[in-house]
Amino acid sequence: MIKLLLVSALVAGVLGCGVPTYQPSVTRVVGGEDVQPNSWPWQVSLQYSSNGKWSHTCGGTLIAENWVLTAAHCISSSKTYRVLLGRHSLSTNEQGSLAVSVTKAVIHGSWNSNNVANGYDIAMVKLASSVSLSDKIQLGCLPAAGTILPNNYACYVTGWGLLQTNGVAPDILQQARLLVVDYSTCSRSNWWGSSVKNSMVCAGGDGVTSSCNGDSGGPLNCQADDGHWEVHGIVSFGSSLGCNYYQKPSVFTRVSNYNDWIEKVIAQY
Repeated sequence: MIKLLLVSALVAGVLGCGVPTYQPSVTRVVGGEDVQPNSWPWQVSLQYSSNGKWSHTCGGTLIAENWVLTAAHCISSSKTYRVLLGRHSLSTNEQGSLAVSVTKAVIHGSWNSNNVANGYDIAMVKLASSVSLSDKIQLGCLPAAGTILPNNYACYVTGWGLLQTNGVAPDILQQARLLVVDYSTCSRSNWWGSSVKNSMVCAGGDGVTSSCNGDSGGPLNCQADDGHWEVHGIVSFGSSLGCNYYQKPSVFTRVSNYNDWIEKVIAQY
């Protein structure tokens, strides 16, 4: 019981998550932009090893000192992973950043890799050792279970994904302001139709700004009334027609639908 209570406290954010030392620049810029260094300190780069070289594949969110939240479609049983924390530039070995190996990846049991629109695109990655929190490495907050954001709520997607469809991958962490599209709108036939579920969050769809390849698994950061940030979404999928396609907003796994699952994984492993 004590362990479960501690897990709940950690996940719920009562230990001071979601408040960055270096405040993000929350502008209304159309399109992505370089972030203020270390202003999203829970953002991580999930990397895989190939021929002795580490490569970025997905984003993720540090939600406990030894657990990262990401997307199920980011995980392959055949690959060896590590997590890069506290990083602004992927190519620079910055002071205060860490590279930690992964010992376990837990994918939701209902995830179907052949049908991303089925949902359950969520996974947890356990680090080989707990990390010490600092001004550059902090925990992301999860929203309360069942929380659903209203239409047009402003959030920020962050990641090292492509700057545009078939474009280049940035070295510097990017952020983009996206407005939430409520389920009743996003599920219309001329939007995403039945491809989206109530267990997902849609954001964007203006034909200009979106998440893109390489952002998968990363957070949709939304600010609460008291000023702290919560991770309401995990980048899941976008349109095959292009990253910035009109009325095809970025689709995220809705984190508040999985609070119980997240807590059980942390407690079990």
